[in-house]
Amino acid sequence: MIKAFQVLGGLALFLFGVRLLSGGLEKLAGHRLQEWLARMTDKALKGALFGAVATALIQSSSLLMVTMIGFINANLMTLEQAIGVMLGQEIGTTITAQIIAFKVGFLSYLFIALGMVLMEFISNRTWQRVGEAVLGFGVLFLGMQIMSGALKEVAYAPVVKEWLAIMGQRYLPGILAGAIATAIVQSSSAVTGLVVAMGISQVITLPGAIALILGANIGTCVTGFIASLRLSHASRRASIAQILINVLGVMMFLPFLDPFAALVERTSSYLPRQIANAHTLFNITVSAVLLPFVGSIARISERLVPAKAEEEKAVLTKYIDDQQYRFPDIALGAAIQELFRVGETTLEMIELSRRALLEEDAEAAQRVIEMEYELVNPLCARLESFLNELMRGDLTERQERRAVHVKELVSDIERVSDLTEDMVQIAMREGDLREVLGAGPIAELNGLFQQTHRVYTLALRAVRDQDREMAQLACSLENEMDRMYWQARENEDKRLGEGKISPRAAPIYMELLRGLERISDHADSIGFSVIRDTARWAPQAG
Repeated sequence: MIKAFQVLGGLALFLFGVRLLSGGLEKLAGHRLQEWLARMTDKALKGALFGAVATALIQSSSLLMVTMIGFINANLMTLEQAIGVMLGQEIGTTITAQIIAFKVGFLSYLFIALGMVLMEFISNRTWQRVGEAVLGFGVLFLGMQIMSGALKEVAYAPVVKEWLAIMGQRYLPGILAGAIATAIVQSSSAVTGLVVAMGISQVITLPGAIALILGANIGTCVTGFIASLRLSHASRRASIAQILINVLGVMMFLPFLDPFAALVERTSSYLPRQIANAHTLFNITVSAVLLPFVGSIARISERLVPAKAEEEKAVLTKYIDDQQYRFPDIALGAAIQELFRVGETTLEMIELSRRALLEEDAEAAQRVIEMEYELVNPLCARLESFLNELMRGDLTERQERRAVHVKELVSDIERVSDLTEDMVQIAMREGDLREVLGAGPIAELNGLFQQTHRVYTLALRAVRDQDREMAQLACSLENEMDRMYWQARENEDKRLGEGKISPRAAPIYMELLRGLERISDHADSIGFSVIRDTARWAPQAG
């Protein structure tokens, strides 16, 4: 019983080490993943190579999958392209088994000590993240040592001996056991680590180990599939595609497992290395065979998960996804993209409100009302809820500051939407403003609308690109907008004093002026926030 607890404790340490290792690597490179993914996935082979390298380097297939789903939701990546990356990802995940098969367990304490020194005594954040990865590396090997040491005695238990003997003779029970174990612990790395530890302890045969690893490949899909059920159809399709890849791979190998085991035995005399090699060869072969069929896999996934018209209409967001909570940098990048999307909508609303007011365009007025209540308000509410939930998690100071900044921007953009609706309501209430106000005020309003549109456009682009110079230009143009506003007020006072405008028209004109001036103020607030905070958004080196 004590040895069984040691196995569980070693497995827990192994998992903790994997989490630290992948966590440190994610922090070092995760925020760049979206940029890399956009550049490297235009072709299936290119995507597969990227998936293999990225997963091997970052040690987080989950991070890659979450990023891809966000891209699919935003129509920046097709399911076909994502499947190409998935095939490479399958290869990249085998690096874990290759690493733990090395005989470097005696260095685990050195890695742990070095990692702690880098994390606790070095102020440079990049080196702290390296330290987290190194610490994870050490803890991972310590867990392996504890597991392999305890397994030698656990394997002598009659039930365990009988189970291992069955797996050594028949593959299907082992595949099923591997799939169930992985689905329960929700980590193929844990099962792979346990199998390699069994190899180190010489308590399992190579055929039995191969069966467990093939089962783990299937079991790893279960968690993703369950999580995807409550998410977008893009998430479900990606999950189905992953299941198809792994199930097809196992079915393809099943008739040839004996010769495959014989081939793997020739690659090394060391059983743990044989197990790691079997894992790698299996995934490389499956990916190479299925790569020409990514289109077919995508079409099958789309047929198995059809996008209903009502569901498509109900999907409000394009970039943010609940799966992103685990990866704050990815989540914040997606939130910025979603923010810019709603900002572009409000930009269109400014132009539509101009047409409604100055050109008596009833359709434009109705469109503004629809956009306000059917898109902007619910999307801002969803975005704010997303950020609130994200901020409940474990964020760095920089990430928390950025999330607060994005919430402030959501408030500014939503207020711009409200102001355009207020102005449209005036158009719907007053009718032909040309007749009510006269040619002079209409010309001034047209100029003010154009200036407001220009300032707001630059402010939004500054947010999207984190461009301080563009933000400064937006603030500079807002100063010009203030000058135009006060000039228009003086002109109105003069017209009123000379009796060239009716007392009824003056309040309407002033209300429209104030609306445009307030929109411009919000644009200035957005631009100034970029000037203030852009430098803080960038990951700090020290």
